[in-house]
Amino acid sequence: MGNDSSFAIELAGSTAVRPTIFPRGGYGVLAFLMFLNALFSVSNNFLVIAVTLKNPQLRNPINVFILNLSFSDLMMSLCGTTIVIATNYHGYFFLGHRFCTFQGFAVNYFGIVSLWSLTILAYERYNVVCQPLGTLQMSIKRGYQFLGFIWIFCLFWAVVPLFGWSSYGPEGVQTSCSIGWEERSWNNYSYLIAYFLSCFFIPVLIIGFSYGNVIRSLHGLNKKVEQMGGKGNPEEELRAVVMVLVMVVAFLICWLPYTVFALIVVIDPALSISPLAATIPTYLAKTSPVYNPIIYIFLNKQFRVCAVEFITCGQVIPTKLEEDISISVVPTKCKAPCKINQVSPV
Repeated sequence: MGNDSSFAIELAGSTAVRPTIFPRGGYGVLAFLMFLNALFSVSNNFLVIAVTLKNPQLRNPINVFILNLSFSDLMMSLCGTTIVIATNYHGYFFLGHRFCTFQGFAVNYFGIVSLWSLTILAYERYNVVCQPLGTLQMSIKRGYQFLGFIWIFCLFWAVVPLFGWSSYGPEGVQTSCSIGWEERSWNNYSYLIAYFLSCFFIPVLIIGFSYGNVIRSLHGLNKKVEQMGGKGNPEEELRAVVMVLVMVVAFLICWLPYTVFALIVVIDPALSISPLAATIPTYLAKTSPVYNPIIYIFLNKQFRVCAVEFITCGQVIPTKLEEDISISVVPTKCKAPCKINQVSPV
């Protein structure tokens, strides 16, 4: 009885409680997986930021959002994934309640900044391809205005749990912290519903609308070329379709499981979710900083040229690149000739 009382006191007073809900070896596996995650996400995003800052010609209005995406993904990894390596190694969140709140806030904030960066990026690509006159309005100033909106808008959703609308706390197997979506209260339910609409449903609609119209525009362009007696380019159209699907599927893999679990709690408060099951969407969300640079940046020919030059300190400079697809609208120059594609990363 005395041991039970001590455990209850510790649970009430601190987040650093050793759980018994997962085998010790399981925490070791999670720690190793998070180490790999942190290694690739930090190195990939650091490389993107370094190469972009070194080459001013890469910082056009579209790439401003990609740079912002890499920065938020890097901060998400540093404030979330790297910490989770240590907590999984120990088998519990040993850093205390305040640090748990900080981690939950940071991961939430930088995570939704990344999400909205992808959303605005999709919308801007739609403007470039489907609204040709809109390209005249593209500027670094316009990009910075959108960035200001993203950071302020996302800050609101990250800050309000600190003031009582929902909260931050341990989740899943108790080695990481996030929004207390498992809390059963109407205060928490109202936040989750509003959060779902603002930080998932609306972005998904914008991304779907934007990339759907991009594909339709490419298809219509090929049809017009064929009607005028020319030869369409179905290979490029197929490539664009595949890349758009990859972008959308990657986005959904990252955010859909987390959103579904949160909504399940709202729809059926009596439903019991095992800690291990609750951990899966959390860790899927943490994988986005790994594949975002690959999908949105490393597959871009211009960036690859500049990255190879950066990594080799100028010793290796690719001199020949294939042309990007014909809808590229903002040509820029690196030390090797290349074009930047506003629709597909390749």
